[in-house]
Amino acid sequence: MINEVKNDAATRMGKTIESLKQDLMKIRTGRAHTSLLDSITVEYYGSETPLNQVANVSVLDSRTLSIQVWEKQLIPVVEKAILSSNLGLNPATNGELIRLPLPPLTEESRKGLIKVVRQEGENAKVAIRNIRRDANSSLKELEKEKEISEDEERRAQDEIQKLTDKHVKEIDQILAEKEKELMEI
Repeated sequence: MINEVKNDAATRMGKTIESLKQDLMKIRTGRAHTSLLDSITVEYYGSETPLNQVANVSVLDSRTLSIQVWEKQLIPVVEKAILSSNLGLNPATNGELIRLPLPPLTEESRKGLIKVVRQEGENAKVAIRNIRRDANSSLKELEKEKEISEDEERRAQDEIQKLTDKHVKEIDQILAEKEKELMEI
């Protein structure tokens, strides 16, 4: 019983960390990377399809992405999808290759992005704490129904707190790395 509660909490906390990493990948740093376009979908034969399934996305240099669309008639659709995504990017097309130059980040925009990163981190910490609260209430319920002793409940709560502290520390480390990455010029 106790192990089930702890394993569930650990699994959910791990998923929260993965979700944070995915969200932070979408935040643009000074360098070009293909995961910047992972959230973009295009209309392809009547269904929304991720961009990387209709085109080859690659990094030309540190400030430019290139998109090689596999079907020529999709080029305007891809351009429109990039423009309508709120990434602030302007595609330039030369026949069959779409180039995406990334404008350099200003000091002000870097600080704004750091605020966004910190907010994402705080949301992840809140999610971790909610998972801890859920696990502790499950333990209290087990103790109340006399399925575990009071001592077992207390020990399990201590272990869940250690798990929480470990994940919060990991979030802080991820945020520090992302902030450092954002401040690089």
